[in-house]
Amino acid sequence: MTTIKSVRRFFLFTLALSLFVTSALNTEIRAAAKDAAKPAVGDEAKDFELTTPAGKQVKLSEQLKQGPVVLLVLRGYPGYQCPLCTRQVGQFIASAAKLKEANASVLLVYPGAAQDLAKRADEFIRDQSLPDNFHFLIDPDYKFTNAYNLRWDARRETAYPSTFVISKDGKIKFAKISMTHGGRADVKHVLKVLGE
Repeated sequence: MTTIKSVRRFFLFTLALSLFVTSALNTEIRAAAKDAAKPAVGDEAKDFELTTPAGKQVKLSEQLKQGPVVLLVLRGYPGYQCPLCTRQVGQFIASAAKLKEANASVLLVYPGAAQDLAKRADEFIRDQSLPDNFHFLIDPDYKFTNAYNLRWDARRETAYPSTFVISKDGKIKFAKISMTHGGRADVKHVLKVLGE
């Protein structure tokens, strides 16, 4: 009897352990697949069309006809205006002349829930004067963010802060996706990539 109980316990323990390991592996596989789907250097950039808070439509493929595109994905409004996003946008605006010399346009994407997004976007950008080669775009309900697999789906989060340089042929030449609030791409590095 004791041997049968021991075998039964061993069998149940082994079964529980294998279910746990299988579940953990499936979680890792899903996470790896999700990471693999993020835009990377050499990928063809997915076309998208977004609007400014005022309603002007901007399409990636149309911008690429004019030259390379620097795509900055901001955090939007996770309950506050992100100071790191504000600082990064300020650095890029301060280098607007150099970006224009590189024939680059800059698309700033501000994601969030559709309700009040235009209002929050206006709050974010109101103290900034955008150069003519900059476009500030809103991403209602994360349609673009999800298509680019950049959604930071956690409490009080919106999107992974990301920077891409997309060459005129639509290929991603530079990609930096930060899995934290910091670790953003520096404008100097972006200008170097544009000069290559």
